[in-house]
Amino acid sequence: MVTSVPRMVIAAPSSGSGKTTVATGLMAAFAERGMAVSPHKVGPDYIDPGYHALATGRAGRNLDAYLCGPELIAPLFLHGARGCDLAVVEGVMGMFDGAAGEGELASTAQVAKLLRAPVVLVVDASSQSRSVAALVHGFASWDPGVRIGGVILNKVASDRHEALLREALEAAGVPVLGALRRASRIGTPSRHLGLVPAAERRAEAVEAVAAMAAQVREGCDLEALLGLAKSAGTLPDEPWEPPAAATGAREVVAVAGGAAFTFSYAEHTELLTAAGADVVPFDPLRDEQLPEGTRGLVIGGGFPEVYAAELSANEPLRKAVADLALGGAPVAAECAGLLYLCRELDGQPMCGVLDARARMSERLTLGYRDAVAVGDNVLAPAGTRMRGHEFHRTVVEPGAGAAPAWGVRAPDRRVEGFVQQGVHASYLHTHWAAVPGAAHRFVERCRTS
Repeated sequence: MVTSVPRMVIAAPSSGSGKTTVATGLMAAFAERGMAVSPHKVGPDYIDPGYHALATGRAGRNLDAYLCGPELIAPLFLHGARGCDLAVVEGVMGMFDGAAGEGELASTAQVAKLLRAPVVLVVDASSQSRSVAALVHGFASWDPGVRIGGVILNKVASDRHEALLREALEAAGVPVLGALRRASRIGTPSRHLGLVPAAERRAEAVEAVAAMAAQVREGCDLEALLGLAKSAGTLPDEPWEPPAAATGAREVVAVAGGAAFTFSYAEHTELLTAAGADVVPFDPLRDEQLPEGTRGLVIGGGFPEVYAAELSANEPLRKAVADLALGGAPVAAECAGLLYLCRELDGQPMCGVLDARARMSERLTLGYRDAVAVGDNVLAPAGTRMRGHEFHRTVVEPGAGAAPAWGVRAPDRRVEGFVQQGVHASYLHTHWAAVPGAAHRFVERCRTS
């Protein structure tokens, strides 16, 4: 099967150059034209895809060559972009930055090559004029496999400044596809782990996305950008499909959501559904009981530390979660979910499933992890290799009574997480598409527990 989807990758020389503003603004501007726009984000980040979803009305999807392997990038992209008129892929960090010590792995440049997609380079031009040509030339010539189709200049001070930049880039032979003026900061507030998720501030986030779209419409050549996207080559890969289980009784799997638990990959729900689950969302801040008939529980990442008092105040739900877990039902908890299952978080009582206490820390723990399942658990048999990502400012102080979930092999050697009855709780965020048996194993445990 040969597939062609118009597409472009939005990259930058470094973080903070304006990728999110440009990518989200482009998504929204083209969606306003009535186009079906498929939004994607390079890397493990959960927050930007939330803004992408607001811009397009479609699930934001991640393309992470470390978590999923390079071979799954094009299939996952085609799965998400099925039936769309255009795909916009927001890069991560600087264009050639990826997993530490792993060469180009998980970089924006690698994903662009895997997708055979042209790159639009967003350049912060606030402190340069003619030098921009040398910068862009370096990025355009560094890797012949990456095709930079044009530049969008960000934080341009004036018409005169723009003219100088355009003159320099004309000599470099790279077309300028847009120039965005310095503007008052669009309302996307940050806190200890980056932008505040869109789900926590929906009305303000909608306004911010609209402002990004207006800025892009005013400053960018949308027709030229669409033409560039249409120049992308064909992809020979088949779209990814979640493997389906044999028909049978469907099991209710409750998935935590709401403002405190906003981190999830769209494919996880699709994998659970294909494996035979009826996935039902619930909000631990508001719902006092688990969904009726719950046989399994998934609690992903988010910001429980911000909502610790409210989570603690919902005592009926905390008891329901504890009763389900201690009864042997399968529970998969990542990062925020791990904190919620502890005895307490910053002194506030949590579910008490795990004999552990969690607290905020000044230290940021961040990076990819190469891990192996220490023993059999509800997601994988012992010895299964999984790649994950860790991103938090909390510390968990364990008590006794639970085995570790993972043996982390890189970048350091240690054990991490908890396995206790049907509970699998860990700081590692994982992408189940890389180990499709995880969802089947989890749903099967729902049937037998």
